[in-house]
This record gives sequence, C-alpha cells and structure tokens, in this order.
Amino acid sequence: MEKVILKAEVREETGKRVAKDLRNKGLVPANVYRSGKAATSLTVADKELRGVLHTKAGENVLITLKVSGGESSAKDRTVLIKEIQRHPVRDSILHVDFNEISLTEVLEVNVPLVARGEPAGVKIDGGLLEHVLRELSVECLPTDIPAKIEVDVSALKIGEHILVKDIKVPEGVKVLNDPELIALIVKAPKVEAPKEEAVAGGEEPELIRKKKEEAAVEGEEPKEAPVAAKEPKKEEKK
Repeated sequence: MEKVILKAEVREETGKRVAKDLRNKGLVPANVYRSGKAATSLTVADKELRGVLHTKAGENVLITLKVSGGESSAKDRTVLIKEIQRHPVRDSILHVDFNEISLTEVLEVNVPLVARGEPAGVKIDGGLLEHVLRELSVECLPTDIPAKIEVDVSALKIGEHILVKDIKVPEGVKVLNDPELIALIVKAPKVEAPKEEAVAGGEEPELIRKKKEEAAVEGEEPKEAPVAAKEPKKEEKK
C-alpha cells in the first residue's frame, strides 16, 4: 500500500466565507474524523492534495498528515480520504474529509475492479464487455489495501461471465460482496431493427387515403372533384 505525507494546519475559523477566502489562497478546507472524537478542522494546500490523489492508489492512498498549529502540532495522523467535494462545473476541490485510522485495525474500503485483456467474444464475435461491478468492497489492514484488483477476461466468449467468487485477491484481503454476483459479462452485439421499406409507387398519398377513410366512417361517399359545365351548342340557322 502506497503511503504519502501531506502537510496540514489546524483551522480555528469555520464558515462559508472563511472557506471561500481559503480557496482563493490555494488552500482546501478539511476535516479529520475519528470514532468517538470530535472532528478536527484543518487546511491543506490544493496543489499538494492533488499530487496525493495522482498516486497509483488514487483515493485509497494511505496518508500521514503532518499537522501543525493548535494543540496538534506534535502529532502525526494516519488517515484515509473519506470524501472529496468538488465544484460541479470547474471540478475544483471544495472540501475534503479524512478518516483517522490505526494501522493495526481492519477496515472496509472499496477497490477498483479492472479487466485485463480483450475477451474472445469481443475480439472475434463483436460482443460487448459489460462491467456489472466497477468496485469490490473489501476488508483488510490499511497497509494491505490494493490499489486495484485485476481480473483476466481474455478467455470469455459471448454469454460467459465472471462471478465475484471467481476473482483472486491478494493475501490478507477479504471480499465482502455476494460471491454469486456477476462482476463482468460478455454480451452479444446489438442488432439494429430493420428500417421500414419505402411505400411502393402507385399507392394513394396518405392525405387522400385519410380523407376517404373519414368519409367512409361518416357514411358518405368520397366526393369527386366537380366537373366543369359544358356550354350549350348553338343551333344553326337555316
């Protein structure tokens, strides 16, 4: 399990206005939670936090918080990221919550499930690999948390799948998902419905046919177009 160091400073003031001012200075408001204890308000540098998130472990990275200020200046805290709040448009980090943990206590985390290889049913028959599960819920010590769990799907044909119980995980890691759940499956390619054939030539236009049908319902005969009256012939004078 990858472990990194992140500097943090105790934050005395709270509130939306304070948080906005901190973000304008390149800082991110943060809280650290520990079971049975009140949360500690901190700030971390936005740039350093982004560097932490770009490790191979992603959001499951094990972090040592080097806290300064207040009464916590002499204490390092081992934490995992609990939640990150981002701006819905700019994707900037608005706030981060940490969970303080013990390296000797088992915990539950979600680990990304990654498919390795190209299924035979996709490569040969044009099928589609569907990820029913994108993550696995696992239980292990913090130092045993895997960055990801890979599963080989290259042998899968159309209609074949991999169950949770078929996935091998590192030693010390216990999967908590239902073992009979389908994790990945290769589905048949989608077949497009045939398009309706064009109306054959010679048939009545839709508008005329509709008028005739309406007239038949009302008990009337379809009206024909009026014929121009013929001019009477003049008699010849003898």
